[in-house]
Amino acid sequence: MYCKNSTEISGLKALTPIVITGQTQHDTDDPAIWVHPKDATKSIVLGTDKDIDGGLYAYNLDGKIINKVLNLKRPNNVDIAYGFEWGNEKIDIAVVTERKANSIRVFRLPNLEPIDDGGIRVFEDEEGKGHNEPMGISLYTKATGSTNPVYALIGRKSGPSGSYLWQYELYTDENKVVKGKKVREFGEFSGKKEIEAIAVDNKSGYVYYSDKIAGIRKYYADPELKDNSQLAFFGQEDAKRDHEGIAIYRTGKDTGYILISDQQANQFLVYPLDGSSEDKHTHKLITSVLVSTNECDGAEATSVHLGEQFPNGMLVSMTNGKAFHFYDWRPIQNEINTSLKNKL
Repeated sequence: MYCKNSTEISGLKALTPIVITGQTQHDTDDPAIWVHPKDATKSIVLGTDKDIDGGLYAYNLDGKIINKVLNLKRPNNVDIAYGFEWGNEKIDIAVVTERKANSIRVFRLPNLEPIDDGGIRVFEDEEGKGHNEPMGISLYTKATGSTNPVYALIGRKSGPSGSYLWQYELYTDENKVVKGKKVREFGEFSGKKEIEAIAVDNKSGYVYYSDKIAGIRKYYADPELKDNSQLAFFGQEDAKRDHEGIAIYRTGKDTGYILISDQQANQFLVYPLDGSSEDKHTHKLITSVLVSTNECDGAEATSVHLGEQFPNGMLVSMTNGKAFHFYDWRPIQNEINTSLKNKL
């Protein structure tokens, strides 16, 4: 479904998505964008449908459902990694948290072929309600030269402060089955709700996550640094209530934006990816962008040219109504530019 660029919500101008996807069976939660390596107009948006018999859906850039994996046990979040070493091949993968199976699932892209022999158990031997139920996930690919190890950083429904997130290195065995090895526990937690939305910026090597009612926390993504210190805790007073989905949009080598779903206000909070001129870990609110999306849980963004509809990339957001919204980046950038100009 195609839409106009803006609409009115409570007298305020809200951006309208270019595309609204086909509906899932239950309740959408989190998207990821896979950019086609040869023809970006053939890129795919993945999205989870969370229920005890939920699924992972694949959409083309027109929002049409082109593939799906069903009968997953409450899949929550999904992320993508490029160039994963699978035997003697390098492939792209999507990894999904399967909450009620206490596992993560790994699928080869673009055809959503399962390559994990039914799943990788996570948070094993954890006690306490929700402590072994994975929800949020983001993948970190470390550039080392000869190899590019991929790590899954996973949040859960509940857990202790200081070790709320667990990090797993993904690898393949002799049968090309993907396995996971825990390499790290980290992450402060306010105790107010739960940690779900997680995003890694591979280029800078930082991970961000939403401590829902408290704010956004920032850490190093590389476990080999052996540094679990919190680098930033921002946005604490900016949201109406829940800080939710996180999307990273890059504008240059060291510049870009962090977008946070202000869920109950139906808007995105925009922060500088590179911090301030005084401190790269100081992320002050630039502006908020009102959207037509209703109570967004998960979000994803890319600056890649995806064709005439999305020449500067797109923002994808989950919305109530069993769908995802695809926003052209240009009007979002216009609002950011206007806000920055007014602050001069």
